Amino acid sequence: MSYPAANVLAGMPSLSKLYVNAAATAAKSRVLGLNSPMTLPADCNEVRGVLADLAKMTEYQHLLGKAARDVMPSGFIHALAFPVAMSVMVREEFPLPLLGMIHLKNRVQHLAPVLFTQPVTIRSWARNLTSHRAGTQVELVVEVRAEGSPELLWRGVSTYLAKGIFLPGVDKPAVAGTGPDAAHGSFTPPDPTGLWHLGVDTGRAYAAVSGDFNPIHLSVLSAKALGMRRSLAHGMYLAARVLADVGSPKPDAFSWEIAFDAPVFLPAAVAVHIADTQTDDGVWVSSQFVGWNARTGRKHFSGTAAVL
Repeated sequence: MSYPAANVLAGMPSLSKLYVNAAATAAKSRVLGLNSPMTLPADCNEVRGVLADLAKMTEYQHLLGKAARDVMPSGFIHALAFPVAMSVMVREEFPLPLLGMIHLKNRVQHLAPVLFTQPVTIRSWARNLTSHRAGTQVELVVEVRAEGSPELLWRGVSTYLAKGIFLPGVDKPAVAGTGPDAAHGSFTPPDPTGLWHLGVDTGRAYAAVSGDFNPIHLSVLSAKALGMRRSLAHGMYLAARVLADVGSPKPDAFSWEIAFDAPVFLPAAVAVHIADTQTDDGVWVSSQFVGWNARTGRKHFSGTAAVL
């Protein structure tokens, strides 16, 4: 596999500053009518010597209802690396606006245990700028390696949608019902294996442990300012919560993926169904999971996890 050239950053980017930069860029584009060419940055952003914050990792595990461990949860690794991915999306040559981006799915290979004491190198780049019926989608790749080693510990690919922004030569949809979840067929909820009661403060609680203070997750007022009717749960909170309940105990190497169908507006009751497959002697092999609105039956997410 070939990799893009590395743009080595001096340190871990600040998510709060990145959001401010994204807002400033959006405002500048509205005022000046700036349009970036529809090409992606050719290189990747890289940060070396990254260490996890033990206090944040402990709070993260407790938020998910789990005991603290020295091994980083897979979702926490995503949160640790997210500022590097976001630093790619706020670069001047990145053609899509960060604010308002819709999180469509994640695919992750968790290849080895990562201790919180282990310094790592994180790199991220954008790829596969492609047309979507509701706009343009792009993939952000994140790789986490042991510091000073070629050993790949964790690799994630996140897919995002810039709704209403179309590639040159692509016509906008002429009919209704072409939103990001319009292509999903009917869904009949299975018998739930769990029920999550998510309070209005769920977004703020996850932001406090992950560092992702996107305004759409924090309050009704901040969400409405960005066009949402209420605040909504982080997609990665939903992923982390369901991952905490599959494959217990987790093997050293496993993969998982999740697709998001509809946002979870807070407060909410989310019904969850997890189906595990095990060997005859009780060793976990794989899981399928799905979550939906317990009142309306609308599907929020679905995915799988499996041993590697």
